[in-house]
Amino acid sequence: MPDTDHPEPRLKHFPIALIPSVMGLTGLVIVFFKAQHTLHLEWPLAKWLLFAVTAWFLFILAVYGLKTAKYTAQAVKDFQHPIRINFFPGISICFLLGAIAYTELGWFSVARTLWWIGAPLHLVLLLTILYGWFHKPHKLLSFNPAWFIPVVGPLLVPVVGGQYAHPEISWFFFAIGLIYWLSLMAVLLNRIFFHDPLPRKLLPTLFILIAPPAVGFIAYVKMTGDVDTFARILLYFGIFTTLMMLTMVDQFRKVPYFVSWWGYTFPLASLTLSLFLMYQKSNLAMFKAGALVMTAVTTVVVVWVLIRTIHTATLGKICVPED
Repeated sequence: MPDTDHPEPRLKHFPIALIPSVMGLTGLVIVFFKAQHTLHLEWPLAKWLLFAVTAWFLFILAVYGLKTAKYTAQAVKDFQHPIRINFFPGISICFLLGAIAYTELGWFSVARTLWWIGAPLHLVLLLTILYGWFHKPHKLLSFNPAWFIPVVGPLLVPVVGGQYAHPEISWFFFAIGLIYWLSLMAVLLNRIFFHDPLPRKLLPTLFILIAPPAVGFIAYVKMTGDVDTFARILLYFGIFTTLMMLTMVDQFRKVPYFVSWWGYTFPLASLTLSLFLMYQKSNLAMFKAGALVMTAVTTVVVVWVLIRTIHTATLGKICVPED
């Protein structure tokens, strides 16, 4: 029985799974920048929201750093956990997303710094995680879409990588992300089709499947400068995956709030940004309409998840021991 008179410090259980909240919020900021440019508007909202999200990211880093220093064993336990370990590369992804957002703002020196922190850091974290994947035993039922987070990061590197480093570096990261996305996709389909369903808590992570093709499309077009056949395959598979998630809305509605709800947010922002880019390249009204509709959808989802997160935090139900 837990000792209710002496509860464990909440800092000890500060969740690394909050990192996707930064990813989702930063994705929304970039969406706002793109909507602003598309509609030829001057909105201060995106700029100030970016500063707020940056502050939130620094807060998470500081608190988790304090947790690591004070409760090292618990932080190590997080890193060795088969699910929670996949959120650590979210830290480097946040640096890369920050680079994209500050590039949109025009703060290129800040963006360059963030990119040069994010890209090497992500490579180190990915190599570390892959070492564990190759040399530690795993059960197929422990596999879930959160495993895609480490391999989405390399696909983000080329989005602004061409502005801050040699193009070959972007191609290097793109190749890693593409091959491992396709490899893990095959494993996931085997896991879902022929084994027990995902735990209800992890159902929101299915949305992560939208991100690789959507981000891959953006990265590929940024590197090649054109929308060719392969680019269209990536874009339309991302759109199809989103439609597939829509058919499962009745299942998602049954999931009570978990921090994993943030898994809804960044993938939706990724698809929205891919539609904005397709409109920029094709000048077809249907992509503009789709991007604006998805801007509204993404905004509603992010705001709703944020409200539920704040509400749950005020009830003291976030920094608690996890199963």
